[in-house]
Amino acid sequence: FTMNMYLFVYDLMQFCGHSWIFTNMIIRFMTFGKDSLADTFHSIGLVMRLCQLLSVLEILHILIGIDKSRLLPRFLQITERIIVLFVVINSQEEVQGKYVVCVLFFLWNLLDVVRYTYNMLARMGTYYLPLTWLNFSLCIPLYPVSVLAKGFAICVSLPYFESFGTYSIKLPFPFTFSIYFPYILKMYLLVLFAGMCFIIQNLFSERMAHLGTHNIKNKRS
Repeated sequence: FTMNMYLFVYDLMQFCGHSWIFTNMIIRFMTFGKDSLADTFHSIGLVMRLCQLLSVLEILHILIGIDKSRLLPRFLQITERIIVLFVVINSQEEVQGKYVVCVLFFLWNLLDVVRYTYNMLARMGTYYLPLTWLNFSLCIPLYPVSVLAKGFAICVSLPYFESFGTYSIKLPFPFTFSIYFPYILKMYLLVLFAGMCFIIQNLFSERMAHLGTHNIKNKRS
């Protein structure tokens, strides 16, 4: 009971944070139009970073056994966001004003508002079939789109990492090589798209497992 209450509070905190971001983005767009897109990161970036840092706890939840989700898919999804948000976007001010940042934030928060709503109700033993269907179906088309947006954000950031030398390190003597960070980002693009195939497969299996269970219960009732 104590762990279930803790998980409910965690989901509630995440729901409040992502709902605030999502609502803020919609209101700003309806008020200022396209001008609001370039200012997205400066307006909601702090809350977005706090929510993504808090999501690292989900890996701990799986490791200690209070969350029954699979570790590797969740780990990949969380680390993808952490890398793109903190390493790529947060470190390059020129990237923060790009429209792709607004697209990423919109996709992330849309998925998370649905997911944390479903999780909160599930902690209380409440399951609504439309919400269950939405939670396990919406992520299948939107996750690949978010990966494409992440890849585009990385590609947009490469010229700035090359010109400013951010995170690139030239090792002192006696070492004779340097760490050129744009090369690392290009290699990470391969990892990002390879991981996408694995995660999509996991999303399909989760959808079949949960929606199949609800269909069986409905037939019995």
